[in-house]
Amino acid sequence: MEEQEYWTWLSRIEGLGPIKTKELLEKYHTPEKIWRLTKEELIKIKGIGEKIATQIVNEEYRQNLKQYSNYMEKYHIGIITISDEDYPESLKHIYDAPIILFYKGNRALLKHPYKIAMVGCRECSNYGKEVSLAFSYELAKNDVCIVSGMAKGIDAYSHMGCLKAGGKTIAVLGNGLDQIYPKENAMLHNQILQTGGLILSEYIIGTKPNKLNFPARNRIISGLSKGVIVVEAKEKSGTLNTVDFALDQGKDVFVVPRKYYKPKFLWNKRITKTRSKMHYARGRIISLIGK
Repeated sequence: MEEQEYWTWLSRIEGLGPIKTKELLEKYHTPEKIWRLTKEELIKIKGIGEKIATQIVNEEYRQNLKQYSNYMEKYHIGIITISDEDYPESLKHIYDAPIILFYKGNRALLKHPYKIAMVGCRECSNYGKEVSLAFSYELAKNDVCIVSGMAKGIDAYSHMGCLKAGGKTIAVLGNGLDQIYPKENAMLHNQILQTGGLILSEYIIGTKPNKLNFPARNRIISGLSKGVIVVEAKEKSGTLNTVDFALDQGKDVFVVPRKYYKPKFLWNKRITKTRSKMHYARGRIISLIGK
C-alpha cells in the first residue's frame, strides 16, 4: 500500500483527533507502523483507551483507500502532512495542529512570508462589505496573502478584494474538498484556483460542512497568519472563536473601527475592551507584520 493511503486511513478515523494522532506519530513515526498495531498494543498506550483503539483497528476505515487516492488524483487534490518539509512552521506549533491538510491549488503559498487573515460575519452590512473589499485589495497590492474561510459575507468579500488586486489568497474550508460550500461561492472557488491561490481543509473528501467543523477550522486560519483582521462581527459569532485562537497563538488581532454600528455589530467595540493585544486597524497592519 502506498504511503498516501496510510495517511488517508489515519484521517478517516473518527474520535482520534490531532493531539492523539500527533502523540502516536511521535512514538511510531509513520502511519504505516500505527496501522500494524494490534488492539491490545494500542490499549497499552497512554491516552488510548479501548474505544479509540477499537476505532483505529476498525476495518471500515481501512477499506476503499485506493478509491480515495484515485479520486484525489483525478481532481488534483493533494496531501500535506505534518511530517513534510513545507508544512507551515507557524501552524506546526499551535496546540492542536492539523496532522493532515488536503489541498487544491498553489501549495507554495504556505511558505508566503506575509499572510493575514480577514474574518467576520456572514450577514454583514454594506459597510463591512466595503471595508473587506478595500482592506484586502490594499493588502494584496502590498504582496500580502489574504487567508479566510470562503464563507458568505466578510470571508467572500475578503477573497474577492484580494483577487481584484491580482493577489494570492488562501481559503480554509470546514468540509471535504470534493464539495463547495456555500454553493453560491462556486465561482469564487474557481477564481481562487485559476489565479494561483490555494484551498485547504483538514477534512477528508466526503466530509460534509457540519457546523462543528467550522470552529475547528478557524484555528487553522489564525495559525497560518501573522495576524487577524476582524472586519465586522455579531455578538454571538464564530469570529469570536477565531479571535480567541489568534490570541492563544500569540497573533496580533486588528479590529476595524466604526463610529455608528448597528446594535448587532457593537461587538467589534466590545472585544477591544475585553481582550488584550488588540489594535485598531488604521493602516498600521503592513508595518506591524514586518513589511
